[in-house]
Amino acid sequence: MKLQQLRYIWEVARHDLNVSATAQALYTSQPGISKQIRMLEDELGVEVFARSGKHLTHITPAGQSILRIAGDILQQTDTIRRVALEFRDESRGELSIATTHTQARYALPPIIKRFTEAFPDVSLHMHQGTPMQIAELAAKGTVDFAIATEALELFSDLIMMPCYRWNRTVVVPEGHPLTREKPLTLEALAKFPIVTYVFGFTGRSKLDEAFTSRGLEPRVVFTAADADVIKTYVRLGMGVGIIAHMAVDAVQDKGLVTLDASHLFESSITKIGFRKGTFLRGFMYEFMREFAPHLSKDVIDQAVRCHNKDELESLFAHIDLPVR
Repeated sequence: MKLQQLRYIWEVARHDLNVSATAQALYTSQPGISKQIRMLEDELGVEVFARSGKHLTHITPAGQSILRIAGDILQQTDTIRRVALEFRDESRGELSIATTHTQARYALPPIIKRFTEAFPDVSLHMHQGTPMQIAELAAKGTVDFAIATEALELFSDLIMMPCYRWNRTVVVPEGHPLTREKPLTLEALAKFPIVTYVFGFTGRSKLDEAFTSRGLEPRVVFTAADADVIKTYVRLGMGVGIIAHMAVDAVQDKGLVTLDASHLFESSITKIGFRKGTFLRGFMYEFMREFAPHLSKDVIDQAVRCHNKDELESLFAHIDLPVR
């Protein structure tokens, strides 16, 4: 059994059983990967992948178990490399982050600017997606950090730490009737078509819960994952926009009026997480501290030692999270 063979079956599974795409991603040949997978299966005496002709159709039950162990082994080999890099050159390396558009566009730019100035030899790679995609990337070890509000808690392989609280803002065109509502109410909002985030995205669940608790059914006419797209359609008159407060840009949002809605909805918490067993290099600790100052090295190490979600929540229970 070779480490390369484990890498091949892991990558094939990650590329939806597409050997050709895997070969392109790994800069190798499709026949070479297929041959190594067959050699591994022959050695083990079981099939990792079921086949129909030359095509892989699904992962076998034995393959599911083998892939879980292979993933752990590959993570440990990556850890060994990181340990060596840390001792050889603690300020050089790569850092990959998966996050939403709102975080990437509004929350992260100043943090990344300061981080790259402090660590010019660290290459940063950013992946954007839905919260579920973000959590999956981190759980599989494809990225180092996941930063999001929704879905992360669904993955038990992730260590999730709270960073800050945020709430919502209503955006409407100038002269809209809601600008005269003092104070703004859910009942008033429910009278107008709503443009907001897709469900399960950027705290959308808190929004739906607020309306439901008052027996109201909002008329959501358009959804998007991108706050800038939402604002575009508000300008077109499609409806009232409800977005994260941090996504308001005083310069670029001319023509729109922002109405505070923090009293209408429960605040949401953005978290940063990484896969259990990840070896954290020095600059990785610094990135987390830069993003959330209360996440010192000592606090992060305590979070790593927590055995379950209750212990983790207890660790952060006394921390007064900042609001953005």
